[in-house]
Amino acid sequence: MAMLESLRNSMRLPGLRNRLLFTLLMLAVLRLGAHIPVPGVKLDRVQEILGAGGLLGLVDLFSGGAFKNLAIFAMSVTPYINSSIIMQLLTIVIPKLEEMQKEGEEGRKKIQQYTRYGTVVLGIIQAFGTAYYLKASDAFLVNNWWTLIVIMISLTAGTAFLMWLGEMITEKGIGNGISLIIFAGIIARVPSTLTTLWDMLRNDLISVFSVALIGIVAVAVIAAVIMITEGVRKIPVEYAKRVVGKRVYGGQRTHLPMKINQAGVIPIIFAQSLIGLPQTIATWANPSGGFYQFVMRYLSFNNWWFWLIDALFIIFFTYFYTAVTFNPTEIADNMKKNGGFVPGYRPGKPTADYLARISERLTLVGALFLAALTVLPMALIALTKIQQAYIGGTALLIVVGVGLDTMKQIESQLVMRHYQGFMRS
Repeated sequence: MAMLESLRNSMRLPGLRNRLLFTLLMLAVLRLGAHIPVPGVKLDRVQEILGAGGLLGLVDLFSGGAFKNLAIFAMSVTPYINSSIIMQLLTIVIPKLEEMQKEGEEGRKKIQQYTRYGTVVLGIIQAFGTAYYLKASDAFLVNNWWTLIVIMISLTAGTAFLMWLGEMITEKGIGNGISLIIFAGIIARVPSTLTTLWDMLRNDLISVFSVALIGIVAVAVIAAVIMITEGVRKIPVEYAKRVVGKRVYGGQRTHLPMKINQAGVIPIIFAQSLIGLPQTIATWANPSGGFYQFVMRYLSFNNWWFWLIDALFIIFFTYFYTAVTFNPTEIADNMKKNGGFVPGYRPGKPTADYLARISERLTLVGALFLAALTVLPMALIALTKIQQAYIGGTALLIVVGVGLDTMKQIESQLVMRHYQGFMRS
């Protein structure tokens, strides 16, 4: 009842109502584009490739089934994510980009513009690899280079449009646009997955125990994701009293919240995109060649090496993203300027070292949790023999994480207007 009342309150506020409706409209456009196929392909052959566990099955998951239809949005926002990863790495390596990032809003706009250019370049590369793989797999109606070029342009244009759509959602809607696009893609697969499970259960292809196990694990994972996502370590902070004229300022106690999983779903998105690069490159290679065989043997979705490397990437990106977004030295300096200190630690470097030590420990817990979610689907598939279990841990984390983040943004809008929000304190 409280949530229904909150939804009614949301629709009463013109600004929030317009943002919600705009977001829903953009997501509707996303789903429409996922059913518009590019010209010149044999859809039955594409579905046959995906059904055989081809290299492009993971792309189909995050595109919400758009790749199964070889739609104009088949590549989803993967090139944009890869471009963002490259730009963040270059920002650390290249001093000029680092200075540009510190310039404020203007510098961030320039970096964002470079990210857009990189998205188009990577989109062209991935689109060419995808189209070439389909050409080699006899998935074209007319198997020539002109068809390949048309498909490549269509897929690249679809990714560029999704990049723009995501930025529009972030600017004029509710939530992070790119995350919501991935969120919508995963959610769109749920009905077909449930239908497949029901058909398999009805035809005695799987047991009731296997389905029940998946359901129990899903509920447990959702509870764990919410607990880790919302979990914080509260660092006590005290502010000394200051006398300015006849007034006394400060003298209050507060806390600095440090989240267990500060990076959110970003490491998983980064890792999934990066580990897909060798598979994209392999589509250009000769199927009988050594590189293609190596990728198929060690980096295919059904191989433990794939999940192990994916887990290591997630741990790395968790530490990397936390290091980029959380600067203990800057926080300690700001605290010192405002007369604040952590009890038991002197302001300045000792406080910064303490915050860095706490951050490293929290990040380790968050990174191991994300890595555990990564290998969960393989364990479920091994136990239940149900291939649909691959949408398990990582997909649930993205769905729950993005859902919580979007709800918090709506919550803040409601609280500012003195309405009761979704979540009660």
